[in-house]
Amino acid sequence: MNETYDIAVVGSGFGGSLLAMIAHRLGRSVILLEKNKHPRFAIGESSTPLSNILLEGLATGYDLPSIAPLCKWGSWQQNYPHVACGLKRGFTFYHHILGAPATSDPDRQLQLLVAASPHDRIADTHWYRAELDHLFVKEAQTIGVQYLDEVTLPSVSESDTEIRLQGRRNNENFSVRAKFVVDATGPRGFLHHVLALPESPLPDFPATQALFSHFTGVARFAEQLSNHASELPPYPVDDAAVHHIFDGGWIWVLQFNNGITSAGVAATDQLAARLRLSEGPAAWQRLLDLIPALKNQFANSQATRPFTYMPRTSFRSNSIAGKRWALLPSAAGFVDPLLSTGFPLTLLGVSRLAEIIERDWEKREFAASLQSYASQTDNELVAAAGLIGALYATMDKFPTFASISMLYFAAASFSEAARRLGKRHLAPSFLLHDDPHFGPAMRRCCERATNKRAKLGLDNLADEVYKVIEPINIAGLSNPNRRNWYPVDANDLLNSAAKLKSTKHQISQLLDRCGFWK
Repeated sequence: MNETYDIAVVGSGFGGSLLAMIAHRLGRSVILLEKNKHPRFAIGESSTPLSNILLEGLATGYDLPSIAPLCKWGSWQQNYPHVACGLKRGFTFYHHILGAPATSDPDRQLQLLVAASPHDRIADTHWYRAELDHLFVKEAQTIGVQYLDEVTLPSVSESDTEIRLQGRRNNENFSVRAKFVVDATGPRGFLHHVLALPESPLPDFPATQALFSHFTGVARFAEQLSNHASELPPYPVDDAAVHHIFDGGWIWVLQFNNGITSAGVAATDQLAARLRLSEGPAAWQRLLDLIPALKNQFANSQATRPFTYMPRTSFRSNSIAGKRWALLPSAAGFVDPLLSTGFPLTLLGVSRLAEIIERDWEKREFAASLQSYASQTDNELVAAAGLIGALYATMDKFPTFASISMLYFAAASFSEAARRLGKRHLAPSFLLHDDPHFGPAMRRCCERATNKRAKLGLDNLADEVYKVIEPINIAGLSNPNRRNWYPVDANDLLNSAAKLKSTKHQISQLLDRCGFWK
């Protein structure tokens, strides 16, 4: 094979397949290349409200009606009941002390529940990537994208007019030429290796490791909790991205509707060494033994695949775009799965590259737009690292951890609402990091959390966070009367209409459009 395309996308996860579909809709000739064969395992599984509004906008804007139902639990179940996913009503956090017996928490000081939807029908989802990515690839082929799998590409050469990808497929030499190449292969992926791109450190983020797998036979965590509470939580605690936090690390548990549970641990190098994470299943069992409630939850579990051990979790490429190539955010860098930031960052990148291809293809502005894309991508990665680094620094002080997390939830909920109102200009960047007021204030809060020598330390940090988020707080966050349980309340949004440069009537119309009411 020795053909020429406008665009070659390497990597057929959901991001690569989605960009390939969009480029095809824009009239570009596209080839999508994959080194493996679908269905195949992939990590990165939890969507968010901002991810869903971004995906919905791309599906609508580029005529991809088959993708739109994936933006909500209800429409997913109606249109793709055979594609596994998990119900995600929000973010659930519990704090533990490793090796200590479980304790009661009547005042909810060691937990945090932040709802993202008022009911299941419009809830977010966990993506069972083996089936979801396969669906995206099949849809790309259906609309006319050329797709080839089991392709190895050890060589790339670039000229003034094209990039040539060379390798092997079916034991034969393989060559494709393209005017532009997008790398969607993930951290330390295709272009990182063939172009020998250097790495850069993530400031204020600790070195971390990870260990994870998929399991069957995992019980519900709610079954391990006391049932003597006087009020019900804003959603079933397991129907969420469940985070178990402890000094130096955390465990995630995501339950799919096919009986599979995704679970794993991310930990600082110091804790990872203590747990000997490199030993895989033995390390996982040692960790469960230190948390009685989780040990009971996983008592009858079986890993369905070998454990994956990552000796270095975070990554940041020093280069994100060149004259004829670009990395998707998922290939440009990765911080940590703690706040499910990977999906929105990837979809923001897909959206921006799509706009560049649509607006500037074969124009002089193309190169400058790519560099702007690279700068935005890197700045958002650094902003995410700063916030997640602050959360790692406070994992042993859960009230402070919960306060710092409000920076994320305030920015994310404000961004989602602004975009749903058609006011994208109010929230153009991830975490509002380039907002002239919120961005610097968020960084100051995170610096206080990570710098133990700071004069103010953690004293009154919760009060400062509350002041910082107040101009964008549309979800009643940091309200002490809610005692760390935050439901989705229409009145919070209605009373915050002015913050979104809107009227209460416009907010009410938005709630109707979104299916807020059952």
